[in-house]
Amino acid sequence: MASLRPRPQVMRLTETAAARIKDILDRADQPIAGVRVGVKNGGCAGMSYTMEYAERANPTDEVVEDKGVRLLIDPKAVLFLLGTEMDFKVDKLSSGFVFNNPNQISACGCGESVALTPAKDAEPLES
Repeated sequence: MASLRPRPQVMRLTETAAARIKDILDRADQPIAGVRVGVKNGGCAGMSYTMEYAERANPTDEVVEDKGVRLLIDPKAVLFLLGTEMDFKVDKLSSGFVFNNPNQISACGCGESVALTPAKDAEPLES
């Protein structure tokens, strides 16, 4: 009989990113089910990461619980985000979320868009 392999976690958060998301959600005006993360076409490198409040999970979302934070991953983005670590960086003149993505093959100079390739050797995730 075949044994089931554990599903890989699509994304993980650093402690800093989790703390920042918790802080933001604590100040939300309405109840938030989680943060929806995805990718969209656009920008000079071809794609960009997206993040938004989610009032509810969609039935097709990949739900990731990490360090007390719920991420809702757009199913079209799963193979582009597989293995990604999300961090939050603070520099002298800016701060923001940073995606450390093994599927990223290049980025534009301004840092607003990236070129991504689907994860290699990844088996489709079961629902």
